[in-house]
Amino acid sequence: MLSFRHVYIFTYNLFQFCGHTWILANTIARFLKFGQDALADTFYSVGFVMSLCQLLSILELFHIADGIEKARLLPRFIQVMEKNLLLILVIVLEEMQSKPVVCVQFMMWNILDLLRYPHELLQVMDTPSVAMLWTRYTLWIPLYILSVATEGVIIYQALPYIEPTAADSTHIHVPFNLLVSLPVLALGASVTVWQLLKERQHRLEKWNNKLKRK
Repeated sequence: MLSFRHVYIFTYNLFQFCGHTWILANTIARFLKFGQDALADTFYSVGFVMSLCQLLSILELFHIADGIEKARLLPRFIQVMEKNLLLILVIVLEEMQSKPVVCVQFMMWNILDLLRYPHELLQVMDTPSVAMLWTRYTLWIPLYILSVATEGVIIYQALPYIEPTAADSTHIHVPFNLLVSLPVLALGASVTVWQLLKERQHRLEKWNNKLKRK
């Protein structure tokens, strides 16, 4: 019989898969219909659903800690936090919401998640696919590096909008903190990629050993 934990993790992954599919389909449809004009209001069109999906992704840290999901905690923690912190930055700075780079970032996030959640769904249903496994742990890594580079561009472009003024001295350290966050982002991404490469090797070796036993 199915356990509550089994039903819960299946429902969670299905919700995330449907949410990111809707965001990506909506973004592509708007671009095909309105062209480059659609880039400016991507955040207004899909920002709420994106925020909801990213907020719920915090639950994945508890999934790993509780053993519901088999994955490394550190890289997932870095991924979840960098996404949510960057999303908060975009929400706070309304000037950034119409930037084309935000649309590109949303596209990258959704492609990455649509590579991951189908694999997780197949794992929950105990019907793993070697094609999905390879895609999840091979194609995902270079796309993640590109996504982190885009996040760095967003942080850099956000600097002019939070420059301190004489009347607003309370935010004097914010631009400096954002500049410091760029090397921190690069370091975190490096650790994440290293951990993901180790996880990829482990998963593929496990799959090969399983095939040999058959």
